[in-house]
Amino acid sequence: MSDLGALTTPSLLVDRTRVERNVARMGARIAGLGATLRPHVKTHKSIEVGRLQAAAGMRGITVSTLAEARAFAAHGFDDITYAVPIERGKFEAVAQMNAAGVRLAVITDDVTVPGPLGEAARQAGVTVDTWVKVDCGYHRCGVDPEGPSLAELARRIGERTHLRFAGILAHAGHSYQARGPTEILAVARSERDVMVAAAAHLASAGVPVPAVSIGSTPTAMGVDHLTGVHEVRAGNYAFFDVMQVTIGSCTADDCALSVLAAVVHRDPKRGTVILDAGGIALSKDAGIADADGVTHYGRVLDVEGRDLGLRVTSLSQEHGVVHVRDDALLTRLGVGARVRVLVNHSCLTAAQHAEYVVCEGTAIVGRWVNHRGW
Repeated sequence: MSDLGALTTPSLLVDRTRVERNVARMGARIAGLGATLRPHVKTHKSIEVGRLQAAAGMRGITVSTLAEARAFAAHGFDDITYAVPIERGKFEAVAQMNAAGVRLAVITDDVTVPGPLGEAARQAGVTVDTWVKVDCGYHRCGVDPEGPSLAELARRIGERTHLRFAGILAHAGHSYQARGPTEILAVARSERDVMVAAAAHLASAGVPVPAVSIGSTPTAMGVDHLTGVHEVRAGNYAFFDVMQVTIGSCTADDCALSVLAAVVHRDPKRGTVILDAGGIALSKDAGIADADGVTHYGRVLDVEGRDLGLRVTSLSQEHGVVHVRDDALLTRLGVGARVRVLVNHSCLTAAQHAEYVVCEGTAIVGRWVNHRGW
């Protein structure tokens, strides 16, 4: 083991104890609600975190890129849902992974997809599980749960001999607009109820629905029951972040990801310090404004993880600006001082780095590869 002070900056830090706690809690929660957990590994892209999730009772994983799918498949994860609508440029890769023995399921909301996708699967001699993506209120992707395209698309999938209708799938991304448990619960109930009603609509039209899949970290943390839902695809919960704290999904003590940065400039006249962690290290996601209306790029902690009451208020590519009003604290943060930035959006920040430095307190206990790319 070694100390954080020996690291070059910026470095991506992950608190192993918090990750283990977060993962165990979500696994127990979803199991207790009678559903299975298929975590979205785009948050961490780490085999080690995936194994912790497997130990906590997950069933399969969700990915956002084929690179993630390949990396996890190479390490024994063979039940994968690729949760970005499929397009023809990826048909061959999906077919090849299925031919290699990986159940790589795909999603679509377009009635023109099943024909050519089914043909690609036929040529590869495989059957591809295919979900219908449903819009449960986020309005990013998905068919209208009450419109005719839902049944038409499900039928078109079912008619292809080399496709298998896997069920209906949704993501309540609009849960990130909620503030507090009451608003989160309202979105969670709506997500569940829209999807259960959509499944009933399909069944009444003569299309049995094998499974109903939903998922976001806020709704998974806030939902009161999951009757009619088979699986949940939350992902951010492994790390949590400042955005989840602001929404009300967790507390700051649950946040497992931070960026170690060094002070490279101090300006007593302006009351600022500059960190060597900018947009490339933190991402430029400004998150959600604090109660005082200020948006920022992360909370500043000391190396031991104590909140200094500071925020990174602006970024350039390699520089982060922190305003410091307390003279004693400004003196303390001289050039070379180390701080930790508790990040706004752990998924985006993690994707900026090739590896995690795994910590317990201030002790380094390992390193995990981040399997990035498309």
